[in-house]
Amino acid sequence: MIRALLTASSGLKAQQTNLDIIANNLANVNTTSFKKSRAEFKDLGYIDSNSLTSQSKQLEIGIGVELSSTKKLFFQGSLLQTSNSLDIAIEGNGFLKVRDFDGSIKYTRDGSLRIDSEGRLITSSGRILEPEILIPQNSKEISISENGVISVVLNGESKPTEIGRIELTIFPNPSGLKSIGGNLYEETNASGESILAFPSENGAGIIKQGFLESSNVDIVDEMVRMLSAQRAFEINSKAMETADEMLKIVNNLKP
Repeated sequence: MIRALLTASSGLKAQQTNLDIIANNLANVNTTSFKKSRAEFKDLGYIDSNSLTSQSKQLEIGIGVELSSTKKLFFQGSLLQTSNSLDIAIEGNGFLKVRDFDGSIKYTRDGSLRIDSEGRLITSSGRILEPEILIPQNSKEISISENGVISVVLNGESKPTEIGRIELTIFPNPSGLKSIGGNLYEETNASGESILAFPSENGAGIIKQGFLESSNVDIVDEMVRMLSAQRAFEINSKAMETADEMLKIVNNLKP
């Protein structure tokens, strides 16, 4: 019965973590380009009780559950039209490469771009798009094609001038990327090395100007998962109560 208490407590801890992950998904339902996470569990070890029984029997008693990993699900979010010429969405598997404030390289799917004081394209959080693309100050119109080519119409001119091209990055296993907040990811051994891919090439996807990718969180799905976690938590709590009641009965036995 002591073993039952420990086993059930592992279930309580696992479902609490599961609920934490679900809550984070729901909290980010309106976060641009957010990718939902899913808790994955594994059973703990087993106790072989052969020493307590006949050798002809095999009794394996499990000792609980634990969280094995959290998996980031990178399926496409729906595209939201903004009509802002500096908003771009990636329809495909690619990531934008940005330079962080410390000079390191990070990756993002958030295409809400801005122009800084030096004319460089930056993310909404101020990180510089790599490779750097400079927008001339006398630009009156900016267009971005599906294959990432950026063109501007300068004051006094009628024809567009090509000034650069957006590069994308793909990974062998994007689920292995490390989330660091701010819609940013870091490359890891699990994700594999980054691979340069221009838009519309090598499965990187295309660029949609005037759109942003919304969160891929499905509220109904998360509510179902939340109810399931709640029921699992309740039944593990009931198992602990039952084991405790059985211990009380044993303690109250009189010789």
